[in-house]
Amino acid sequence: MSQKKLLLLGGSHAEIPLIQAAQALGWYVITTGNNRDGLGHPHADKTVFADFSDKETMLELARAEGVQAVCSGCNDFALLSTVYVCEKLGLPGHDSYVTSLEIHHKDKYRALATRLGIPTPKAITVHTDNADEFESAIAQLTFPIIVKPVDLTGGKGIHRAASPEEAREAYKDACTRTRQDHVVVEEFVQGSNHGFSAMLVQGKVAFAFADNEQYYLNKYLVSGANTPSTSGSATLAKLRDYCERIARELNLVDGILHIQYIEKADGTPVIIEICRRPPGDLYIKFVKYATGIDYPKFIIMAETGMDISSIADVPTQGFWLRHCVMADCQAGENGSSGIVRDVTFAPEIQENIVEKFLWYKPGEVIADKLTYKAGIVFFRFDTFEEMVNKTSQMTNLTKIIVK
Repeated sequence: MSQKKLLLLGGSHAEIPLIQAAQALGWYVITTGNNRDGLGHPHADKTVFADFSDKETMLELARAEGVQAVCSGCNDFALLSTVYVCEKLGLPGHDSYVTSLEIHHKDKYRALATRLGIPTPKAITVHTDNADEFESAIAQLTFPIIVKPVDLTGGKGIHRAASPEEAREAYKDACTRTRQDHVVVEEFVQGSNHGFSAMLVQGKVAFAFADNEQYYLNKYLVSGANTPSTSGSATLAKLRDYCERIARELNLVDGILHIQYIEKADGTPVIIEICRRPPGDLYIKFVKYATGIDYPKFIIMAETGMDISSIADVPTQGFWLRHCVMADCQAGENGSSGIVRDVTFAPEIQENIVEKFLWYKPGEVIADKLTYKAGIVFFRFDTFEEMVNKTSQMTNLTKIIVK
C-alpha cells in the first residue's frame, strides 16, 4: 500500500515542527512555496516550489500529487489557499473558504466581532482609491489610530498615526501593500500585548495557552513571548467565551484558533488579530515546551480530519520564553544595518537555554533590521520573577555582533 500524501503550504523554519509531526503520523510530506532557501524544505519528503498564495496553482499541485490532505503553514495566504483547495477536493479538516475570509480578513473579522459583542477596536473600512473616504473615516476616529492592510500579517504595512498628516502617509503605504481594494483604519488600543492559542473540539475550547508578547524595534512584529501569562483568570475566561461564540456563529471545524489581544487596564481583552493557522517562529514548539502537549501533532491531526478530542487542557508547566534573536538599532556604521559576525549569549543566561536554533551565516548583510532574525532560542526559568527580569533584558543578554 502506498504511503498517504500530505501537501503542506510552506517550508520555512516555522513549518519544521509541522513537517516532523506529520511524518511521525505516517504522512509523506510535500512542501511548497517560493522561498527556495526555506529551512523546512530539507525536512520534507519532497518539495515543489510554487506560490502558495495562488490558490489555483495550489489546487493544480494537490491534484497532480494526488494528496489525501492539505495543511496550512504559518501564513494567512497559505491558510486561505489551503481551505480553498480542500473545499474543491472535498478534503477534511478545514472551514469553508467564505468562513475563513471572515476570520482572516481584518475588516470582516471586525464586523463579526461587533455582531457578536466581542471587544474590538473601533474600525472603518476604506477603499484604496478613495482619499475622500479616508478623510471621512479619520474624522470619525479618535487619535492615535492604526492603519493596516486587511490581508497581511507580521506587522507588514501597519502604522500608528498620531495626526492626520501621519495617517495620510500610513494610508498611502498600506494601499501599496495590500492585495485587496481596501484597508482598515481603527483606533489604537492602549494596554499590554498577549497571545491566546486554543484548540476547538465540537465548538468548545478543549485546550488553551496564553502568553505575554514582546516587541523590539518593529512595534508590530512579535520578537518574543513568555508564559505563564500575566492575564488573570477572568480575562482568560472571557477569551474562551469569545472563541466559543465565534465557533458557534461560524460552525467552525475542530482545530486551532489563535488570537492576539491587548489587555486594557480594566482587564478587558480586545482581540486585534485572529487566525486558524499555526503562528510563526516556532510558537507551536513553544507551546509544546511549556505545556507538554504535542501541539504540532494535534494541529496536523485536526487539519487532516483526525479526532483531536484526546487533547488535555494542561496549564503551563514552569516559566518559559521564546525569543527571536534580532538586530540592534545601532548596528553598523553610518546608519547601515551591518554585517553579521556572531551571536553571543551573556553568562547569566546560559543556564536558562533549553534549545538554540540559529540560522544566521557569518558575513551576511542585515538588509532590514526591522525584520531580520538570526534564530530562535527557548529559555526556561526557575521563577516567574526571573522570567520577567531576564526577558526585560533579553536584547542585551542575547546579541547579534556586527561589523
